Amino acid sequence: MTTASSSTGHRSDPALFDYLLRLGDDSLILAQRLSEWCGHAPMIEVDLSISNVALDLVGQATLLLDYAGEVEGKGRDGDKLAFHRDALRFRNCLLVEQPNGDFGQTMARQYLFSTCQRLLFRGLAQSTDARLAGIAAKALKEIEYHADWSAEWVVRLGDGTPESRERMINGFAWMWRFVDELFQVDEIDAAIAKAGIAPARDSLRAAFNAELKKTFEAATLPLAPLPAAILGGRKGHHSEHLGHLLAAMQFLPRAYPGATW
Repeated sequence: MTTASSSTGHRSDPALFDYLLRLGDDSLILAQRLSEWCGHAPMIEVDLSISNVALDLVGQATLLLDYAGEVEGKGRDGDKLAFHRDALRFRNCLLVEQPNGDFGQTMARQYLFSTCQRLLFRGLAQSTDARLAGIAAKALKEIEYHADWSAEWVVRLGDGTPESRERMINGFAWMWRFVDELFQVDEIDAAIAKAGIAPARDSLRAAFNAELKKTFEAATLPLAPLPAAILGGRKGHHSEHLGHLLAAMQFLPRAYPGATW
């Protein structure tokens, strides 16, 4: 694996390509999940908020996957990477592909992801890769909102009625097993961190845990030890949920290749 400064280009850099896929796929798949709420959220204000978060994530995914295509050097752009890869080729974490469930489960997923993403993108904004640093700095303003917004809902639901509290607890119970993957470091992460392109994911864990503790105390929610981790998304080993999601997301581009609208 090789990594180089963006001033000299990143052509055919497999480590950077894979890393950009991970970032872009995380945002893309979560955006698709959130879009499923459009027209179904508990109230119009929430419906608009979720839709706007989804659009922010689509914007992030577009920038990251377009860059990934350039790094790959095989003529694929963001659209090709989004709509013409099978599930085994996606590199998103397992957390983002989990079903929405009820609103509490959706907020649990969003809070865990956005809290980690905020810490990661703060580091990426200082990347030695100028292109990635610019993307991260642009996205960070949105991510700060996503993290704060989801944290507010965790507190509101956790410290709300008995039913909202139970739904929030159940939502986190579904998501806990996927948290460790957010901080997993493999050979790709190690190479990227060594080059100064991104912070090592495991270096973010202490700050994440501190944010989690603060939010859960405000929400009066119990913070239990995490269950055994489920890993594999970064290597293309996904749950059955991703295949169903991609079937909907990729249908039109695959059914009408080359069409524009």
